Amino acid sequence: MRRSIDDLRTFYGEPTGALVRRVLARRLDDAWGEAEGCDVLGLGYVTPWLDGFVGARRVIAAMPGGQGAEQWATAGRNRTLLVDEKRLPFSAGAFDRILLVHALEEADDPRALLTEAVRALAPAGRIILATAARGGMWARAETTPFGHGRPFTRGQLERLVREVGLEPAAWSQALYVPPWRPLLPMAEGVEQVGRWVFPGAAGLIMLEATRQSYARIRPQGLAQTVLAGRPALTPSPASRDHGPPAHALVGERKRP
Repeated sequence: MRRSIDDLRTFYGEPTGALVRRVLARRLDDAWGEAEGCDVLGLGYVTPWLDGFVGARRVIAAMPGGQGAEQWATAGRNRTLLVDEKRLPFSAGAFDRILLVHALEEADDPRALLTEAVRALAPAGRIILATAARGGMWARAETTPFGHGRPFTRGQLERLVREVGLEPAAWSQALYVPPWRPLLPMAEGVEQVGRWVFPGAAGLIMLEATRQSYARIRPQGLAQTVLAGRPALTPSPASRDHGPPAHALVGERKRP
């Protein structure tokens, strides 16, 4: 069962949620910047970060039915949809960037959800999955959204994206400080050294992937992946299409 929209909104209005907002926003800015000229889809609970894509051509927040939706508007127009996560109401290849936050962990069928996301992803598009990290302290804290549903390891995310025709491109971890309010003032310093000193303590794992398959659309709107062959260049750390390379999903290269 998914966390309700009220629970998520409350959490991100508190100091602990504000820390998550800042940390993930920095990683997304380094990876994608303002996504200038791109069509961007947020799937799950992503509204805390969508305002950062100020250069995007179009930004939409798709919220699963089991979670509920909140109003999120740009230029006076509501950009939020309540969706069936297994049948997204978007045409094939509609988005250049897709961000999933609080989407996979509580999905009834993570693979089906991700298959639909791939269907909506443009052939040269990029996708970032941000999930609770298995083994981290945040996955054990039921007072946060990361303490509900199934957390993931890097290997599990890599297998999942490959099953739906994506190829891992870059990855990162964050939230090394425990989700305890007395320790939050130490968070910035802990983030700087965490991945070197205690990488297993990370609460959040992010994986960026690129599409390595074309999608053949069934009449019902579900996608069937068809292998398209290995590209000439295998993506490495995250880079922007509209500027110099960025190593923000922090330069941690995918496994061979």
